[in-house]
Amino acid sequence: MAKITASVYTSHVPAIGAAIDTGKTTDPYWVPLFKGYEPSKSWMEASKPDVICLVYNDHATAFSLEMIPTFAIGCAAEFKPADEGYGPRPVPTVIGHPELASHIAQSVIQDDFDLTIVNKMDVDHGLTVPLNLLCGSPEAWPCPVIPFAVNVVQYPVPSGQRCFNLGKAIRKAIESYDEPLKVQIWGTGGMSHQLQGPRAGLINREWDNAWLDKLIADPAAAAAVPHIEYVREAGSEGIELVMWLIARGAMDDVAGGPAPTVAHRFYHVPASNTGVGHLILENKQ
Repeated sequence: MAKITASVYTSHVPAIGAAIDTGKTTDPYWVPLFKGYEPSKSWMEASKPDVICLVYNDHATAFSLEMIPTFAIGCAAEFKPADEGYGPRPVPTVIGHPELASHIAQSVIQDDFDLTIVNKMDVDHGLTVPLNLLCGSPEAWPCPVIPFAVNVVQYPVPSGQRCFNLGKAIRKAIESYDEPLKVQIWGTGGMSHQLQGPRAGLINREWDNAWLDKLIADPAAAAAVPHIEYVREAGSEGIELVMWLIARGAMDDVAGGPAPTVAHRFYHVPASNTGVGHLILENKQ
């Protein structure tokens, strides 16, 4: 049977992708950030997942405010880099895993979560920047990736509890797949940031790190955080953190297993007026 071996959490700041694409990773501004991900690259090379289920939000490329699903799963064989207004990023095409994706969709929908099935879409920086941060800039990504898009752009957005429960359903689906795959689930977005209005540029280090503590030690409490707290403490775009709860809900301890091991934790500001958080949790084998 397939097994979730680890969960990965990271911000997906578009400026990080721009720094990679334009060769600025060694600029003094960016060095501390990329240094924080060096242990993660080594970990990724050693962990060798068979599939990554990557939770992210689309930024008006595959979807728009004319039509935006709350939860969508990519079931295609491949997903090309999106043109976000300045041409597609120079990164590899994402190879999907249609068989596992379709199995997850079947199982999760039968568990009463309404997923939108997407058989063709391009993927933007929300998905490709996390891959860069842990995999570098290879000619091909190291394994298939199942895109899992969540609406955190147009209100109403799903609650943290709903996302956490969806993670539980995804874990159940993956563990019922009849093939011995090592699967990682990634939650991306956040941390504290606000892009507009009088509080534009808001970063809340203390709240970000307290939330990371809670995510590790008491995920049920993290799932109970209401929308208004994210907006008040982490800015209007801080709501992206509910996507991390999908990944956390899929870990063994949530289903009564042992607590995960913290393989790496990192936090850095600023990165284009955003608090960058990163965490790797491993299930005990």
